[in-house]
Amino acid sequence: MGMKEKIVGTIAKISGPLVVADGMSGAGMYDVVRVGDLGLVGEIIELKEATASIQVYEETSGLKPGEPVESTGAPLSVELGPGLIEQFYDGVQRPLNLIEKAAESPYITRGINVPAIDRKKKWDFEPSVDEGFEVTEGDILGFVQETVIVRHAISVPYGVSGKIKKIEKGSFSVEETVAVISGPDGDSKVTMLQKWPVRTPRPVFRRLAPNVPLTTGQRVVDTFFPLTRGGAACVPGPFGSGKTVIQHQLAKWADAEIVVYVGCGERGNEMTDVLLEFPELVDPKSGHPLMKRTVLIANTSNMPVAAREASIYTGITIAEYYRDMGYSVALMADSTSRWAEALREISGRLEEMPGEEGYPAYLGTRLASFYERAGRAICLGSDKREGSITAIGAVSPPGGDLSEPVSQNTLRVTKVFWGLDANLAYQRHFPAINWLLSYSLYAEKLGEYWDNLYDGEWSVLRTEAMSLLEDEDRLREIVRLVGIDALSRQERMILETAKSLREDFLHQNAFHEIDTYASMDKQFRMLRNIVSFHHLCMDAIERGTMIQDLFALPVREQISRMRYEDEKELDKIDALLPQMKKEVEELLPEGGMDDVA
Repeated sequence: MGMKEKIVGTIAKISGPLVVADGMSGAGMYDVVRVGDLGLVGEIIELKEATASIQVYEETSGLKPGEPVESTGAPLSVELGPGLIEQFYDGVQRPLNLIEKAAESPYITRGINVPAIDRKKKWDFEPSVDEGFEVTEGDILGFVQETVIVRHAISVPYGVSGKIKKIEKGSFSVEETVAVISGPDGDSKVTMLQKWPVRTPRPVFRRLAPNVPLTTGQRVVDTFFPLTRGGAACVPGPFGSGKTVIQHQLAKWADAEIVVYVGCGERGNEMTDVLLEFPELVDPKSGHPLMKRTVLIANTSNMPVAAREASIYTGITIAEYYRDMGYSVALMADSTSRWAEALREISGRLEEMPGEEGYPAYLGTRLASFYERAGRAICLGSDKREGSITAIGAVSPPGGDLSEPVSQNTLRVTKVFWGLDANLAYQRHFPAINWLLSYSLYAEKLGEYWDNLYDGEWSVLRTEAMSLLEDEDRLREIVRLVGIDALSRQERMILETAKSLREDFLHQNAFHEIDTYASMDKQFRMLRNIVSFHHLCMDAIERGTMIQDLFALPVREQISRMRYEDEKELDKIDALLPQMKKEVEELLPEGGMDDVA
């Protein structure tokens, strides 16, 4: 990662965010350059002998041929250290709030150079090892209390190992030396500040299988289309179907310790909502503001298109940094379609051979290289701590057409597909995840996990519930064609149970203080009651009970209100099972009923 010799060339041609410079012999691919008299930030994306094509991360209007282009000799990197949490950056890690103060303007001044991490702020460093201790890369040297929630680990940088020559407790800025490590190549000074190239994945000791669930509190997700820690999911859907709402819910309720939210090309008003709402949201685990464990990266559709392409790499690199501390990190990318459009624009200006719908031929490779950086792993370091990154990417296909290239290439590399349905959203059914289109390739493995906790019942209940919803879709088509009278009593009962599953289980009110989140215990009890009531009613119908009498039972109202029961009072949901058995039994012509699961 060493610095190379600085190269100075001159601007030859300007085409929007793309600048062509001559005299760049000796520069390297993906080197960061300063363009023009203003020193705009750019990155070399193509080299032909001494001619470099540079994507500039700022507005290029006003640049003229002949102005200087200076290479820094280093790739595009992010600064890593205490101070990342609660911060919001643009796509190339420029701190937007600090830029506003420095520029004394709400607009980003071109060429402004503000450090991503505050150099003056002092942090209280608490060593966790003593002098003379042998350490290797990734070992934790000590901790800094970054926020009231996050304990930030300071670790041995990659490529450094040896004996601790000096380490001390105290208050330090991120550039001051907190430890000296004596190794084979001499002494290495360790500060709290690291830099890492965004396009290079941070190494781990060993990758682990994704077989531990990441619970989200959203019933349609956790029960039907679950996600694992270290998994990858995509949320495609047309405009207004609730992609951003789902991402907000997952950021707040997912069982992750750190949230990295990347707005890569979304509309400015949506990102503004995030910036305004997240500081107001209360973290349910700690009671503190959600921002106390969140990093926001904002690169909206009215910001430079090239920086949009970099934002996704900035986000995943910051996520890897916290994963290496042993945290479970949830990365939200909203929306990768806008990121892909940035790729398409830059590719077009480079005059590359286009692929499908004008996207570059390497679109699938770029998407795969992003999602494969998610995962659950044993991190570097002697303690073999475990960390994970779960990547959740929203996709905005034009008109909801899932056959377009971004959706299809994303589906190839992600294991979970939450297909949003505009019709469900217009019916005010949220989350608007279509249960007939969506899938999770983790469901079978996680079914084994939950079966161990719920005596083997979980997978059976899930499978039967999915089967009822599929039967409903078939029966509703018959009803549309010939009417409800064409159905048997058993088929009408299937429709009624499926309606209960849709309205009482799958529908969830994000604005209700109780219904916004459901633990796995609550989800299991709710699903068991709905399916058990279906079994009791089907048995009663076989014995001659009138279906109208079953529909009118008082317990049905209580089943529909299970979602509003507090997590501390789940015994009220359990009490419904004997009650429904009693009420159904009273309707039987000859009385008496066998136990039905």
